[in-house]
Amino acid sequence: MPMLLRTLLRGLVLIVVLVIIGFVAQRGDLGGVFNQEWIDAHVRGPGRNGELLYLVGAALFVAFGLPRQVVSFLGGYAFGLNLGFFLALAATAMGCFISFFFARFIGRNIVSKRFPKRIKKADTFLKDNTFAMTLLIRLLPLGSNFITNLVAGVSSARAMAFITGSTIGYIPQTVIFALLGSGINLEPAFRITLSVVLFVLSAALGIYLYRRYRKNSDLNGAPQ
Repeated sequence: MPMLLRTLLRGLVLIVVLVIIGFVAQRGDLGGVFNQEWIDAHVRGPGRNGELLYLVGAALFVAFGLPRQVVSFLGGYAFGLNLGFFLALAATAMGCFISFFFARFIGRNIVSKRFPKRIKKADTFLKDNTFAMTLLIRLLPLGSNFITNLVAGVSSARAMAFITGSTIGYIPQTVIFALLGSGINLEPAFRITLSVVLFVLSAALGIYLYRRYRKNSDLNGAPQ
């Protein structure tokens, strides 16, 4: 199956699952627990404390493997598009920081034994231009954010370049899934449709850039 089609199918399945969960929580049996009134009272109501609670909790969840798209969706659902986007982006970047440095300074032996081939590939891919290559990886809606962070932490990737490239590369999907989450409570048809369109465009762009990199690598004889 072509990479673009496989990527789109996985992403669209995730979008459908999140939308279903969101509407079930909003209007179904879970509505009394996670509907907008509950969010207003327990998340938005406490003001800065609610935002801080989300930020810290989401960062820890990302650091230990929760997909960043889910965190962005929850941010948009709870706080709306604008604030939800910024909180989700900050939380995802913090989670990246935590898992990267955990692997580099604490879990090096465990990660090295678990992912030896991926670490070798990461060294080849990231060592010369960590920032640009990390940005390219993050623009691709593929793979595990958690495993990427761990493998990069053990590799020769430069920490600041990796985290900065990751944070910038996170932006497109963070916007898309925060928009998707906000669409559960406001303009659902428009926002959910726009989220799907933007996801398709971002996936196509990411794969195009990756293929262009591979083509240039082949022409220059560089390792992939």
